[in-house]
Amino acid sequence: MSNIYGKKCVTTLKKGSLLSTLLYFMAASAQATLSEGEIAPQFALQASKAGQEFSFDLQEALKTGPVVVYFYPRAFTAGCTVEAHTFAEASDDFAELNTTIIGVSTDDIKTLNEFSVSECRNKFAVAADTDATVTRAYDSLIKGRDDIADRVSYVIAPSGEIIHVLHDSAPKGHISQSLNAIKNWQATHE
Repeated sequence: MSNIYGKKCVTTLKKGSLLSTLLYFMAASAQATLSEGEIAPQFALQASKAGQEFSFDLQEALKTGPVVVYFYPRAFTAGCTVEAHTFAEASDDFAELNTTIIGVSTDDIKTLNEFSVSECRNKFAVAADTDATVTRAYDSLIKGRDDIADRVSYVIAPSGEIIHVLHDSAPKGHISQSLNAIKNWQATHE
């Protein structure tokens, strides 16, 4: 029995229910994503780079080389800021590989104009998927939510084929794994 705000509460756990609850939440956090080898859904979204709005078109971007499409929950949150800073720091490495980086969230374009300057450090674009249509097409919504992206990165070859997928809440691994996937792909496609 515990006392919360002056009221007595009784908590009862049946044998095995703690384990069942834990397994339920672990399964709920697992997200189905698109798979390597699948063709990435095409999209065009309003985006911002260095505070300047433009229309980002995946099909057009793929004409110049691979594209990293990374989904993130919210601009200016701790993990998303770390991820943006790390992508910005590695942007020259991606450029040397003729790779475009585009971050996608369900934030509005006004928020992303600011985020593209302060956190993306004017190095790469972020796109506003305010109705989550693209996020949904990429199976990248947070489980149980229809309005917030999960942290998922896709590396897409110029053919439109997904060559790498990472679904991990830790932001830093997305950058190194994306770079490695592009290098490995280029080594077999030159």
